[in-house]
This record gives sequence, C-alpha cells and structure tokens, in this order.
Amino acid sequence: MIRSLIINPGSTSTKIGVFEDEKMLFDETLRHSTEEISQFPTIVDQKDFRKKIITDFLASKGINLKDINVVVGRGGMLKPIPGGTYPVSDALLEDLKIGKQGQHASNLGGILAREIGDEIGVHSYIVDPVVVDELAPVARYSGVPELPRTSVFHALNQKAVAKRYAKENGKKYEDLNLIVIHMGGGVSVGAHKNGKVVDVFNALDGDGAFSPERAGGVPSGALVKMCFSGKYSEKEVYKKIVGNGGFNAYLNTNDARDVEKMIDGGDAHAKEVYDAFIYQVCKNVGAQAAVLDGKVDAIVVTGGIAYSKYVIEGIKNKVSWIAPLTVYPGEDELLALAQGALRVENGEEKAMEY
Repeated sequence: MIRSLIINPGSTSTKIGVFEDEKMLFDETLRHSTEEISQFPTIVDQKDFRKKIITDFLASKGINLKDINVVVGRGGMLKPIPGGTYPVSDALLEDLKIGKQGQHASNLGGILAREIGDEIGVHSYIVDPVVVDELAPVARYSGVPELPRTSVFHALNQKAVAKRYAKENGKKYEDLNLIVIHMGGGVSVGAHKNGKVVDVFNALDGDGAFSPERAGGVPSGALVKMCFSGKYSEKEVYKKIVGNGGFNAYLNTNDARDVEKMIDGGDAHAKEVYDAFIYQVCKNVGAQAAVLDGKVDAIVVTGGIAYSKYVIEGIKNKVSWIAPLTVYPGEDELLALAQGALRVENGEEKAMEY
C-alpha cells in the first residue's frame, strides 16, 4: 500500500490530500487571505509560508510525514511537455522556480513536493500539468505564423477521465480514440488519439466555445478594431476575453446553476445564451471528430457543468451520432494526481523525463 501526500496550490488556497493507494483518507482546502499572500513579492517566496501551513495541518491530523511514501504536486507553467508523471528533477524544479511560461501558484506544487519529499527521503512527482503539449504539427497552424495555436487545457482532468474510461471498459488508453469535453470555468475539447491529445481548443484565451468566464474564439477583425478603438486598455480587452467573457458578459454570472435558475424563471435570453453555449461545445466536438477521421470510440464529458442534465441532454442530442457519451461529472484533481504517481510507483507506467 502506498501512502501519498498530494499538494495542489491555488492563488489563495492550498488543497491537500492524503491517500492510501486510491482511497482518500482526508482532504482539506487551506485558505490564505489576500493580506497574507500580498506580503510576498513573488510566488516562489510563498514556499516556506505554505509549507508550514501544510505541515502544521498534517501534524494536527496526527499524520507523521515519515509515514508518507510519495509526494505529488500540481504541475505548473513549465515548457511544453508530453503528458505523464514526471519526477521533480533539478531541471524541472528550476523551471518551476523561474516560471518558464509564467508565474502561477501551481508552480509551487512541484517545488513543495520536492522539498518535502527530499526531507523524508521519498520520490516527488508532478502529473499532467496545464502545459501538456502533444499537438500534431498540422494542429499548430493558425494562418498567422507569429500566432501559432497552443496547447493550454485541463490536461490533468482530461487525461484522468480518459484513462478511467479505458480502465472501466477493459481497454488501454493508448488503443482508443476519444473526444473529451471539460466544462468548468473554462471549456476545453480535446481529441485523444492513441494516448496523445493531438488537438485541443485553447481553454484559456482564444479558442473554441465560450464558457462561464471566457470568451473562447471571437471574430478576430472585430477584436482588432476594439483593441485600437481607444476605448480600452490592453488589460481591459484581455479581461473581456478571460474573466469577464462568456456567461459573465451576457448574464452577469459565472455559475451555470444561476443560469438554469434564470431559465426556470422564464428568462428567454438566459435560455438562448445557454443553448448557444451547448451549440458551440458541440461544434467543437464535431471538429475533433473530423480530426479523428470520424473514428471515435467515445465522447467523455467531465467538469462541474457535467452535473447539468440540461447541458448533457443538449450535447447528447447533437453529437451522440458520432459516438456514445460517458459522463464523469465534476473533477477530482487530488485523486488524479495520486493515480498518476501510483501508476509509476506500481510499474504500470514509466516515469517521464523532463
């Protein structure tokens, strides 16, 4: 039995969990106030502060760090890498510290995992960070050489549910063609071909369906005119795309449950926005079906919005002719991180080299 400590840092919280194999003993979200966080000039400077909170909490739960067999952190803004489980090597650690593709709280996951792992003499890993990039060469073309399409998506959850689907159906992930839809604050639709995400809509700032907080793909000519209209700063335009886009822009909420309450209350505009959201997600699925030459074993739906019967029925009505739908609502990042380390520790997968 392998006991793992999982660390998933966010901007104002650190989620931790302790697992025995795939069984969670407990999890906790340790909150950090804005005042506490703001005293640190950089994200890396928060390391000791967060580490003390984690170790103090574990002590209060009666967990002896020496009973931990492996420490796993959320992967951060590294260079683009293939999916998998990576030991936190010196090179990987250095890129987390400098923020190879940007400063983000998730960078602390691997840093904390390595430090705690080294102290107790056990392996430390990260699993499927957001920078996982397995795009086919043709998928990178955008039409503007200076603006290649990039792979930024919910890699951890997409890979976890794809592998779960394969396992539950007695197959290998590497032998399947799947379309995975993640619907949360952002939306990503990926084409998983024989174990690689060969195409995916950038879930952050410029591709695919709109989402509760993001605009997705917008008319580029009109966007250029908006940028040079003199009405908005660069920061204000970007906020329209990431943060204030999607449901927020149309309905002043980023919560799909609020939208459904509006619809139940007879709000025709809310219904049209919600239907447009479903419509766009399904267009993305159709595009990825073409990427997979129409040979799709299943469409796997996950994320918080996958709890919505209205959305799932809407998607099913439009795309079930492509392949059957399997729904895994919500996301369990702590379990996905634990499973990634387990696969390597148990010899089911080889550790990746950074």
